[in-house]
Amino acid sequence: MELKGLARTTDDETCDGIRPCLLSIDQVEDSRKMRVLQMAEESVSGVSDESMHLHLWSLDEIAPGKAKFPCCIVWTPLPVVSWLAPFIGHVGICREDGAILDFSGSNFVNIDNFAFGAVARYLQLDREQCCFPPNLAGHTCRQGYRHGEKGTAMSWDDALHTSMRHYQHKSYNLFTCNCHSFVANCLNRLAYGGSTRWNVINVAGLILFKGRWVNSMSVLRSFFPFTAVLCLGVWVAGWAFCIGLASFSLLLVVWYLLGTYCVRNLIECD
Repeated sequence: MELKGLARTTDDETCDGIRPCLLSIDQVEDSRKMRVLQMAEESVSGVSDESMHLHLWSLDEIAPGKAKFPCCIVWTPLPVVSWLAPFIGHVGICREDGAILDFSGSNFVNIDNFAFGAVARYLQLDREQCCFPPNLAGHTCRQGYRHGEKGTAMSWDDALHTSMRHYQHKSYNLFTCNCHSFVANCLNRLAYGGSTRWNVINVAGLILFKGRWVNSMSVLRSFFPFTAVLCLGVWVAGWAFCIGLASFSLLLVVWYLLGTYCVRNLIECD
C-alpha cells in the first residue's frame, strides 16, 4: 500500500512537472502565430504604401508660359463682372500633366484652353491629401460612405475625367451652376483634405486666400479695370457710385452664402 501511494505521488509529481512545460510550449506557439500575423500585416501595409508612392509619380514643374499647372486650381478675372467685384473670377482645375479643365458653358468643359484669358492665380494641391480607395474598405478619409455617394476615383486624373463627363450634360448658370461648382465636384470626388463638403464658397476662399499670383502683370490685369471703373464712377456719379458698387458685391456674397448653406441644392456642386 505504501509503495502504491508512493508510486501515485511520483506520477502526480511527474505530471505536475510536465504540465508547465506543455503550457510554455503553447505560449510559444501562440506568440509565434501572433508574430507571423504581425509580419504579414506589416508586409501588406508596406506593399500598399509602396504602391501608393509608385502611383503618385512626380509631377512636372509649373510652367505659366506654357499654361501648365499640374494638380493646381487656377483663377483668372472675368470680363465686366471682375471689373465690378474683383474677388469674382473664373476657376479651373488641372490634370497631372498640367492641362487645365474648366466648365465654361452649357454642356461644355474646356480642355487645355482656359477661357477668359491666361491664368492669374494658382494653387497646387497635394495628392497625398486625396482618397483613392481601391474598394469599399480602402478609404483613407473618414467619410467613406459619403465619399462613395459623391463618387470615388482611382487617381487624380480619373476623378477629373469623371467630373468632366458629368458636367458635359449640365447647363451653365453664373448664379447656380458655374465653374466653381465643377471644381468643387472634382474635389469631392477626390475627398481632398478628407472632406466631401466642397462648395463654391470654400473653393473661392481657397484660391482667394491661398492662391499665388503668376506675376506682377497678373495683379495689374486683375485690379486695374476695377480701379479704373471705380475712379470713373466716382468722377461721374460721386460717392454714391461706391455705395452702389459695394451693394452689388454684398448682394453677390449673400446670394452665394444663402444658396450654399441655407437653400439646399440651389447652387449645384454634385
